[in-house]
Amino acid sequence: MLKADVVIIGAGAVGCATARELSKYKLNIIVVDKNEDIGGDASKSNSAIIHTGYDATPGTLESELVVAANPMYEEITRDLDVPFKRIGAILPAITDEQLEKLPAIKEKAFKNRVYDVEYLSPKQLLEMEPNLNPEVKGGLYIPRESIIDPFIYVTALAENANANGVSFLLNTKVIGINTENGKIKSVETTGETIETTYVINAAALYCDEIAAMVGKADYKVVARRGQFYILDKNTSCKVNKIVLPIPTKITKGKLMCPTIHGNMLVGPTAEDLDNKVDKSVTVEGLDSIFEDVKRLVPNVNIKDTITQYSGLRPNRNPEGLHVDMYDDLEGYVNLSGVRSTGLTLSIAIAKYVAQMMISHGMNAEFKKDFISKRKGIKRFHELSLEEQEKAIAENPLYGNIICRCETITEGEIVDAINRPLGAKSMDAVKRRVRAGMGRCQGGFCGPKVLEIIARELGITPEEVNKNNEGSYMVVGKTR
Repeated sequence: MLKADVVIIGAGAVGCATARELSKYKLNIIVVDKNEDIGGDASKSNSAIIHTGYDATPGTLESELVVAANPMYEEITRDLDVPFKRIGAILPAITDEQLEKLPAIKEKAFKNRVYDVEYLSPKQLLEMEPNLNPEVKGGLYIPRESIIDPFIYVTALAENANANGVSFLLNTKVIGINTENGKIKSVETTGETIETTYVINAAALYCDEIAAMVGKADYKVVARRGQFYILDKNTSCKVNKIVLPIPTKITKGKLMCPTIHGNMLVGPTAEDLDNKVDKSVTVEGLDSIFEDVKRLVPNVNIKDTITQYSGLRPNRNPEGLHVDMYDDLEGYVNLSGVRSTGLTLSIAIAKYVAQMMISHGMNAEFKKDFISKRKGIKRFHELSLEEQEKAIAENPLYGNIICRCETITEGEIVDAINRPLGAKSMDAVKRRVRAGMGRCQGGFCGPKVLEIIARELGITPEEVNKNNEGSYMVVGKTR
């Protein structure tokens, strides 16, 4: 039996941020996740936007956390070596009816204490975004809306937590939680049993199922699917900022924005499903994205798509973000209702959870030797020529380009595999260094990446997975 002070269920953005925050204290922490890699489910398939909270429901915990989190990102992305840009967002009104909604949106932003939202004239909007619909009537500018690499962000949180003593059990599913005399006693997994004092339920899509294990499932989680297009970096129609539609009660709507690496992201849909695993894309969903976004950016060229994907966000019923502890169950922390703003608020909810646990009596002595910084994988294509030559001299593997589309070297891939919490699958490598995320989607580099993974892990190519156990890339040799 393993022993821990705290078990965190879920290795997405919220779980990993909470692990990092708690690793500032002298605690034995274990993070458990059913997937083969860190990153969770929703945290791996979102719009990669760091929100300001201008359109959150005023007075809610979600509003409080998002607004608090946004200013923290300069420091944490600098400390953890995560790509991040404050590019700003515009909210254009194309019709008179939409124009009439702008004052209420601006008022809501002020109620959320997001005071830097400004009106823009049609001329200002078109100067800012020449590809915007020329019929635009006016709009709002939200300067602190930002973009990030969500894969590197969550990986960085986990690696930094691990450097501060947090253990991660991946490919491990929680199957039960044991209590005794109104207190948390242990967590049963498909691996070992973990004796623990605290359990933090950060299981997102599956948080209601985890809560049911301790009789605290007074809500249900429905998967809300969001489908996206990713357009080629050389697409004929681009935007400079996040172009947002007027939001509805159900969704923030379908947007167009740059990614941190220069592609264009278009979407998402908002479809409630009756299961938590359907990440397919549909003709109807993708067509609806094109129809809606072209009202904002008429010349958007969907034919330049290099891939489509969908993600599932956990929609709580009754809705609302909750962080709960219970008088009749000591040591259990339940997080639910973390939806599309989960990536943004992860850094703030981690601090909120830690302080709540301390306020409820957790014995947490602050470490004097906390490691606050993490150095990421060298991004060869971002180096100067002189720096590239130095990197190759130090490690010749940096002179071997594996992914031509994204200029990813063998050195980067080997580093991704051999780091603590390193990549063990094709998708895990892709998320860390982007090999396979370019125009050919791994058509050229895929076989080479597979060979490198097999070599570095000491396994056969037939044993290399795309992602979870059993998703083998190849089944044998043809000759």
